[in-house]
Amino acid sequence: MSTSSFNRRRFIQTTGLGAGGALLGFPAIVRGQNLNSRINVACIGVGGKGDSDVDDSAKCGGTIVALCDVDADTLNKKAGKYPDAKKYVDFRKMLAEMDKSIDAVTISTPDHLHGIAALTAMKMGKHVYCQKPLTQTVFEARELRRVAREMKLATQMGNQGSAGDGLRRAVEVIQSGVIGNPKELHVWSNRPIWPQGMDRPAGESPVPGSLDWNLWLGPAQQRPFLQDTYHPFKWRGWKDFGTGALGDMACHTVNMPFRALKLGYPTLVECEMASRIYPETYPLTSRIRFEFPERDGLPPVKFWWYDGSPGAAEKPLRPYPDIVRSVAALGGNFPASGCLVIGEKGQVFSPDDYGSKFLIQLEGEPGFSEAAKHEAVIAIPQSIPRSPGHNQEWFDMMKNGTPAYSNFEIAGYLTEIILLGCIALRVGEGVKMEWDGPGMRSPNCPEAEKFVKRDERTGW
Repeated sequence: MSTSSFNRRRFIQTTGLGAGGALLGFPAIVRGQNLNSRINVACIGVGGKGDSDVDDSAKCGGTIVALCDVDADTLNKKAGKYPDAKKYVDFRKMLAEMDKSIDAVTISTPDHLHGIAALTAMKMGKHVYCQKPLTQTVFEARELRRVAREMKLATQMGNQGSAGDGLRRAVEVIQSGVIGNPKELHVWSNRPIWPQGMDRPAGESPVPGSLDWNLWLGPAQQRPFLQDTYHPFKWRGWKDFGTGALGDMACHTVNMPFRALKLGYPTLVECEMASRIYPETYPLTSRIRFEFPERDGLPPVKFWWYDGSPGAAEKPLRPYPDIVRSVAALGGNFPASGCLVIGEKGQVFSPDDYGSKFLIQLEGEPGFSEAAKHEAVIAIPQSIPRSPGHNQEWFDMMKNGTPAYSNFEIAGYLTEIILLGCIALRVGEGVKMEWDGPGMRSPNCPEAEKFVKRDERTGW
């Protein structure tokens, strides 16, 4: 099957983006039981975003039966709120010992552990909610999609903007054709807001007594612990552990246009420009171009990603001024982050990382106006169901099979595309990397192969 036909068929069959269609064959977890039965949830990673992921699962009716974190201080703090939950440091031990007592698992660890934790749980038949980015490698994202489909599991990725009315309305508006066929997509981010663009500091520090450093490393290669360098939050910029600005924010900022433009797999990805690239960390700022072929009746489209913190010494890369003239005229100061879809008859701009707010400018209009009040937008009917809540969608999928809007079939697709940007950064500036999506390979850039799948550390 050709790449373009695979894109079109798989995308239409499995995402139901246009009308919010249902996925078939997902059995309810409580089929044959009382639908009010509580779902037993185990939580891997309970600090940072994991703190709220635990609480949100409880609010949706889940019973928190186990908590796992490699940092004992973080674990004990969270356990104070859920005293009946069993405590674990190693998620593998937790899943093995509590197998029959667990229905579902949340995963809120650093990026490099997402894939292996999710796959371990899913192969045991557990439903999974995993923070974004879904995985750290393209191979892992493909595997999570495959296993979720084969095991008929309820899944959801933690890009909460998916549940917003604004994001779903923007998808409806763009797919209605009101701005014509999309020609270009420009998305920029104010990340990174953590250290990257540097070599690894020399030396090592004693590992804190509360931290299991070996388990924190997980499948990543061994390296010494260094205070204030990786744990607890500074791991995002390291290629062994994080996915840089792309992994942190593109699952949010590219989410709406990915759906609205039915992007599928790109055929070419290139890091056009970047600040100095270091062996172990992502650059401070970059510009990456993705080229997508014709799909589902839509013409080819180009997507540019730009990143860099406006407050950093290194000037962030941004769209050329003539591209975003109307955006710049909105309020004087150019937005630190944004998403601009340029069509044949107009453009849509979202200044919100989650796509919850968007503006529209049609051909002949002097500037952007609030989309909700625009005559052309008011006339467009609603076609995508609205959300009961991002986490609630996951619970509903477990209980009655209603697909979560960011289930792994769609989230895995989005994650793969984003991670291709990370691969482009690693193969080098100016390399026009052709991409065979179904084959997970580059026909003209063999160096990309080593970044598609991680070389797991012995024992992982």
